[in-house]
Amino acid sequence: MKAKILFFASIKERAGTAQLEVEIPEGTTVQGLKTYLENTNPGLERVMGNSLASINRSFALNEDPIPDGAEVAFFPPVSGGSDRIRVIALTRTDIPIEDLIQKITTPATGAVCSFVGVIRGITERDETHITKALDYEAYEPMALEKMEQIADEMQERWSDLIGIAMVQRIGLQDPQTPTVIVACSASHRDTGVFEAARYGIDRLKEIVPIWKKEIGPDGEEWVEGNYHPGRGD
Repeated sequence: MKAKILFFASIKERAGTAQLEVEIPEGTTVQGLKTYLENTNPGLERVMGNSLASINRSFALNEDPIPDGAEVAFFPPVSGGSDRIRVIALTRTDIPIEDLIQKITTPATGAVCSFVGVIRGITERDETHITKALDYEAYEPMALEKMEQIADEMQERWSDLIGIAMVQRIGLQDPQTPTVIVACSASHRDTGVFEAARYGIDRLKEIVPIWKKEIGPDGEEWVEGNYHPGRGD
């Protein structure tokens, strides 16, 4: 089967090209493709292991199989500065929580604080009700820009942060599914990682254009907030 490969940033420079087409065996995973690219392109040796991947513009894990005709992109973690690490993404697949924490952990890291939002099957606040599924929709280009903005705000307020990861899953999801993560790393626990993670998720709920439709035993309903962003948002 065939796949279109896209390279970005430093990986593009190491590969010597922005894109190429390859033929790979059916059932090849992202990790298998990384290994293939390292073996066939000398410039990519020992580079692909730390790279992020997407399949058809959705965040992908190493174990994900690649469908025939897919567009597969490889890129380094998005960075907000030479000594800062940033991973911002929307995904339609499982959020790789452990992998994301590893991405924002360096030899100087002594603390990582993460918030993981999980879909409730039973809501007991106010009137108790059952949720069978949530369907998340996003204005994707703007959502990514606003997530970058939030990370900028976090970095400005807590300058000791080493890394920030912010990933939101969109699409139809079942209860008990992790649907969002905001994680921060720093050298010590008293440098703002707790406060920054809380700020990040609260701000995401305010200004990132993501909506959810709640599907229950009695029908479907869009859940709307009441925060109206101002000019400074």
